[in-house]
Amino acid sequence: MNVKVFSGNANRPLAEEICASLNIEIGQANTTRFSDGEYNFQILENVRGEDCFIVQPTCPPVDSNLMELLIMLDAFRRSSAKRITAVIPYYGYGRKDRKDKPRVPISAKLVANLITQAGADRVLLFDLHAGQIQGFFDIPADHLFAAPVLVGYFNTLGLPDLTVVAPDAGGVERARAYAKRLNAELAIIDKRRDYERLGEVEVLHVIGDVEGRTTVIVDDMIDTAGTLVRAGEALKRNGAQRVLASSTHALFSGPAVQRIEESPIDEVVVTNTIPNDRASHSPKVKCLSVAGLLADAIVSIHDESSVSRLFI
Repeated sequence: MNVKVFSGNANRPLAEEICASLNIEIGQANTTRFSDGEYNFQILENVRGEDCFIVQPTCPPVDSNLMELLIMLDAFRRSSAKRITAVIPYYGYGRKDRKDKPRVPISAKLVANLITQAGADRVLLFDLHAGQIQGFFDIPADHLFAAPVLVGYFNTLGLPDLTVVAPDAGGVERARAYAKRLNAELAIIDKRRDYERLGEVEVLHVIGDVEGRTTVIVDDMIDTAGTLVRAGEALKRNGAQRVLASSTHALFSGPAVQRIEESPIDEVVVTNTIPNDRASHSPKVKCLSVAGLLADAIVSIHDESSVSRLFI
């Protein structure tokens, strides 16, 4: 296939998996750093007139990985690539998508502007924290979801008396979509977030009947796992027989893994959009690969065929 896939340092193993699915070699490039920390990037093969894809999630360290992406985009633009697609499995700064308080930035829009100005012709995004971020780009933006991978896994488990749980009101749409595909009931966690103490969440109660049922909490990301663990505790208090969870993006900041291991949650299913070595050693965390899904999307973009066929 006449495409070239390159990677920065954010998640090279995922880029290599994508290339294996496409049966191509990963693009050759220098991705080192100067002694003062500046990113030293050089494309080591000819890309003039080529269809190029850059795999680079802007995961922690967010600023460093974002800067890598911008520098790589500039290099490909100056090297006369025919088309440059930024493949961003995790979109950093996606939580700041609106002015929810006075005198704050809309960082998600700023980052979209930077990516566009750096030279991207289109972007391939994955399970955005807020769907409207697609509209922040003035270039074509394809938005994929991890549902085909995660729902497929839960279907293989044959879970009885299943209820899909939204961890907050904002996650109801995602949870409803999962419940429909899993032929499950739907429940919602009602919570109040303490904005004076970032990351502190007070769960109030569960809307829906979960007594004696297997529950699956569905979210787009797990950061410190505070919300997730409190949701699991609330479900157990309301009589849930078993608590599982799924999330596309496993940030697992700070005490997240320890909290999960000490919680009543039986299993947390995540994907490899973000590399996380600590989570891979936890008996409660299972990681699924989205490389095949991203590879299929790359083929569709290259062939100018429909990407929506990948949505389930």
